Amino acid sequence: MARGIFILAASPMKSKRQTLILEMITKEAIDTQEQLAERLKAMGIDVTQATVSRDVKELRLIKVPIGDGRYRYAPPPDTLQNPEELKRAKRILRDAVLNIDSSLNLVVIKTLAGTAQGVAAVIDDMGITGILATVAGDDSILCVVKPIEAVYSVIQDIEGLRS
Repeated sequence: MARGIFILAASPMKSKRQTLILEMITKEAIDTQEQLAERLKAMGIDVTQATVSRDVKELRLIKVPIGDGRYRYAPPPDTLQNPEELKRAKRILRDAVLNIDSSLNLVVIKTLAGTAQGVAAVIDDMGITGILATVAGDDSILCVVKPIEAVYSVIQDIEGLRS
């Protein structure tokens, strides 16, 4: 594999689990990773607290106050919060993105002809940490990333959305 090229793919189970987590936190006041793990296990998904912890980090969940000194998990601001919108966004990325490559602090995303602007809009809506700007042409998107150390994380986030 050439240096600077990252090809990452999340498993279908991971994608399903993370979608379920997003659905759960929008419907229920869940305040611990243990509660998330219990709910997932009740749905027949075998998880550990460490797996849920990674999911919480990858989904960039935040805790918001709900009163009485209590907090609950919530999606990060500036992201697609409706599970149906998230499914749609993932479908767009899965169907339209052909390749992701990087050079220094730039991430280049190749798409099907005519789809780059839509894909860039989805990426912008996700509020991926580290992306300063996206510029879309007809079949390519340029993402400017800062700091340079965030390039791998940005690519991982986009690839995770494609699964």
